[in-house]
Amino acid sequence: MEMTFGRTVLADVAANGFAVLPLLYSPAEVAALLACVESAPAAGPNFRRSQDVFAIRNLLGEIPALGPLLATPALRGLLGELFPAGCHLTKAIYFDKPAGSNWLVAWHQDLMINVARRAEAPGYGPWTTKTGWVAVQPPVSVLENTVTIRVHLDDCDATNGALKVVPGSHRRGVVPAETIASQTDAATSCAVPAGGAMLMKPLLLHASSRSTSARPRRVMHLEFSAEELPAGLAWRERLALT
Repeated sequence: MEMTFGRTVLADVAANGFAVLPLLYSPAEVAALLACVESAPAAGPNFRRSQDVFAIRNLLGEIPALGPLLATPALRGLLGELFPAGCHLTKAIYFDKPAGSNWLVAWHQDLMINVARRAEAPGYGPWTTKTGWVAVQPPVSVLENTVTIRVHLDDCDATNGALKVVPGSHRRGVVPAETIASQTDAATSCAVPAGGAMLMKPLLLHASSRSTSARPRRVMHLEFSAEELPAGLAWRERLALT
């Protein structure tokens, strides 16, 4: 039976650009997700490990067994409410911020999408290529029709890297980088318990601070969209989880 989240969550995402769901995965489901990640070989160009961060990009491509564990009735119900006409996964990253990590993320918007290859299309650009990955900034309409679901596998607050966000900033379009610092006065921190999720629009201004506690912060960052890319372009990590 699929879980119903109601209009409040949808209204919060539309108005504020984010919402926090205290419970999306049960403790047993969280344990299964962690066990699946921890059993992976953790080797290859999509794995990054340092004293400040352990990250896996193309998460479901690297660890396909995570797909069925993530696609619970609760997640399917949530996606059905966010995207009544259907959607697909477009990006999946695992972040492990160890206790005491000095890693921080400055204020920014998530403007780039990963595509299979470069192909010129109106409104798409600039482009970047790094270690074999091609990314491009799409038209604002694509970003507006995307929702990120950050699945938290640990209790997270301001002491271990909870995201700070500026409510409503997703409605400002693409904010020039040089003006972002002047637009963060109304920022708020988003605490999320283990098993909970933070929903976020890509254009929302967000950042995270260094960790000052002895607790880790492990997160699965999942991006979903209903957008179909123009001819010649394809989502690199496209996958149906519903």
